[in-house]
Amino acid sequence: MSAEAFWIIAAGALVAIPCGLLGCYLILRKMAMVGDAISHAVLPGIVIAFFVSGTREPISMLIGAGILGILTTFLIEFFHTKARLQTDASIGVTFTWLFAMGIILISLFAGQVDLDQECVLYGEIAYVPIDLWITSNGTIMGPRVMYIMGAVFVLVLLFILFGYKELFLTTFDPKFAAASGISVALWHYLLMGAVSFTTVGAFESVGAILVVALLIVPPATAYLLTENFKKMLLITAGLGVVISIVGYYIAAGLDGSVAGAMALVAGILFALAFLFSPQEGVVFKHKKHTLTLDQES
Repeated sequence: MSAEAFWIIAAGALVAIPCGLLGCYLILRKMAMVGDAISHAVLPGIVIAFFVSGTREPISMLIGAGILGILTTFLIEFFHTKARLQTDASIGVTFTWLFAMGIILISLFAGQVDLDQECVLYGEIAYVPIDLWITSNGTIMGPRVMYIMGAVFVLVLLFILFGYKELFLTTFDPKFAAASGISVALWHYLLMGAVSFTTVGAFESVGAILVVALLIVPPATAYLLTENFKKMLLITAGLGVVISIVGYYIAAGLDGSVAGAMALVAGILFALAFLFSPQEGVVFKHKKHTLTLDQES
């Protein structure tokens, strides 16, 4: 394996694993499209953070994205409860105008903002090996994305480890969690903040579209393969690594987009789980149904 391939695969895994772990909670809370909304709605936060700080340093970008992510969640809940919109309508209204605002800001101030909407939308993970962190004295520390996503990966892992009980209870039984003294709203917004930080950390390497795929498809695949939540988290992490490795080599063989190939692999793995899962697979259910009919006859 070449050094270039190693860095691209490693970056893909560092994006896929935290996205997938957080996506497990989003799917079980029936909030999959909220991840889509946040991944788009944080764009104006990134642009505004650039205007305020005058730099694309990760900390300012993460703060801007985190604030917009939490604002997005608040607006979705506000429109749902106060305006009595359906949840899907609230999501659609919120993320479309926030995302449009971000695109307009980029296009209006393209000469002042070192951001490209095509990069944000599609990303290009193939550039990871040449996007290096070079210190002031000229020392090359390696790909910049590895440090950004490495930090995000550690923070997400710590968030899930130390908040596992609270996240578990507020996901599966929010009424019991509230009766136990756990603030359901607080952990809801903490989860949304974590999704926001992970999303913006992955923007430059894979783009918003692949972030959505990694947030939803690997957890959905794992959901079909097990009914145990801890196993679901582990399977999701493993799928993230597989998607990165196989996606890279498919892209290399076809000389195509690495991010696109990774999303393709994620979809193929979901299709295989949908068909052949021992519990929920279409083929398994068909065989079980046929066996039942044979026994009855």
